[in-house]
Parts: sequence; C-alpha cells; structure tokens
Amino acid sequence: MDEPTHDTPQALPPVAHLRLKAVALLLFTAALVVGSALYLLYARGAFEATQRLVLVADDSEGVSVGMDMTFSGFPIGRVRTIDLASDGSVHIAVDVARSEAHWLRETSVFTLVRGIVGGTTIKAYSGVLSDPPLADGAERPVIRGDAGAEIPQILSSARQLLDNLNLITAQGSELAATLTEVRTLAERLNGPGGAMTVLLGDSTQARKIPALLEQTARLVAESRTLMARLDAMGAKADRQLFGQGDDAGLLPEVRASVAQVSALLQDARQTLTRVDAVLAEAQAVGRNAREATTDLGALRADVEASVRKVEGLLDELKRKWPFARDTELKLP
Repeated sequence: MDEPTHDTPQALPPVAHLRLKAVALLLFTAALVVGSALYLLYARGAFEATQRLVLVADDSEGVSVGMDMTFSGFPIGRVRTIDLASDGSVHIAVDVARSEAHWLRETSVFTLVRGIVGGTTIKAYSGVLSDPPLADGAERPVIRGDAGAEIPQILSSARQLLDNLNLITAQGSELAATLTEVRTLAERLNGPGGAMTVLLGDSTQARKIPALLEQTARLVAESRTLMARLDAMGAKADRQLFGQGDDAGLLPEVRASVAQVSALLQDARQTLTRVDAVLAEAQAVGRNAREATTDLGALRADVEASVRKVEGLLDELKRKWPFARDTELKLP
C-alpha cells in the first residue's frame, strides 16, 4: 500500500518596500485623523473670529461648556468657560461669532431656562435691532427661569383646589343646599301652576292668574268696541263740522255767518264814520246855536224891559183914565 503524499507549501515571494509602504499607510492614517479633526474644528467654528460675552447668573445648574446660545432658535454662540466670581455670582463666558454678533444689541435680554423636559438653554432676545451693537467683552445679567421650581407651587395650588372642591361638594355645603333648592324649584315647576306658582309663591294666587287673564281679555275686547264707537263718533263729528255738498257741516255755515257779520261790521264802521261827520257838524251847529241863544237872551231882556215900561205906562193911563179897557199885550 502506497503512503499518501503531502504537498509542501511553496514560500511566498517577499513584498518589495514593505517598511516604506507601512510607514506611508501610517502617515496617511494620521493625516486623515488630523484632517478630520481640523474639519470638525472648522465646522464648529474653532477658527472663526469671535467676540466674548459674559453672562452673570446666580446659579449655573444645567450649564455646561460647549452648549449653544440661541437667537430665534439658531445657535449664534457657544459657552467656553464657567467661572465663580469673588462675589458668589457665576460668570458664563460665551464666544459669539462676529458674523452673528450683529443680532446682539445694547438692549438685548438673555435668559437661562431649565425646562421640565429637556436640558437648560441660553437664549438671547433683541427687541430693537436699530439700537447700538453689543460691545466685545460686555457683561450682561441673565434672567433665570426654572419650570421645575414651579412644580411645588403648582402642587400646592392643586392641593388647595382639591380642598376647595371637597368643601364645595361636602354634605351640607352651600353647593348641596343650592342643589336642593334647585330640585325643589324643579318640582314646583313640574307641579300644578308651574312657573306661576314659583313666581307668586302660592298656588292660590297662581289659580287667580287665569281669571285675571280672562278679565284682561274681556277688558281688551270692550276697549276695542269703545274705540270703534269713538272712531264712528269722530267720523260723524267730522262730517257735521267739515261736511260738503248735501252733508254740509256746521263749520261752513259758521264761516258764512262770520263773513256776513264781518260785512255788517264793515257797514256799521262806515255808518259810524258818517255819524262822526254828522256829529261834528252838529257840534258846529250847537256852537252857533249857543251864540244865537246868548244874543236872544239879551234881546229878550230888552223886550221884557220895554214891556215892563209899556205895562207901567198902561197902569198909569188906567189910573188917569177911569174906564175899563183890555190891557192885554201879546208878545211875539
């Protein structure tokens, strides 16, 4: 039986310049690592020109070196150092890229907010972008806002709210009494009389309401009838006062009578005018008659004196001639 034969491996030829190639590979790897590091530094702005901003806070809890400071949600700066000052305050040094520094103004406000969910954030707010820009190395106070710090106060308020709810819903509370009164009111509303009983407080008074409504309806009907009669009377009075044609009213007759009276007064006025003229003439005649009467009085006195002289002469003749004779003298 033949023995198996084993193939002996053949020796590989040596690699030429193996050491040189290994050194070149190591150098290429080191260059790749250094380039990656330099690229990362460049991407993170390590070679970008920056200006320093110092934020002064009373507590730096949650703040770490390398965290961003944002403006409107965009990172514009990065925390470089956190130092404790001699007065116990915390100085947070932030490097702000000069290309983004124009967003920071003298009136900018900086906040340090620690939320319930998520980490701490540093935010910048600039209300008026026309204000002077923030100088390099400026120190500004930071406003802290801790949502977690309000949790105990929220829990205390919630506990007070629950206590108040327990007091409100407890047996014998004002709410329970109010609900009882509401239930009683609902029962009265559903009972006889309904809302009238609730309003008047007595079912007897509530039963009087329908009778009162009937009386009111009757009174309204009678009022309508009375108004119709008054309208008819008014129409009749209008016909009697202002009627025309065959149904001539009183007012046209009154107007005609007034016109006739006005004509009579006009005639009377003219007659009085003529009477005034006659009276004036009568006054003139009276004055003339008065003067003539005065002259007649003097003449009559003369006549009476002459008559007396004649009578005296006749008496003397009678004494001298004793015979009867009619001595009557008639005056004109």
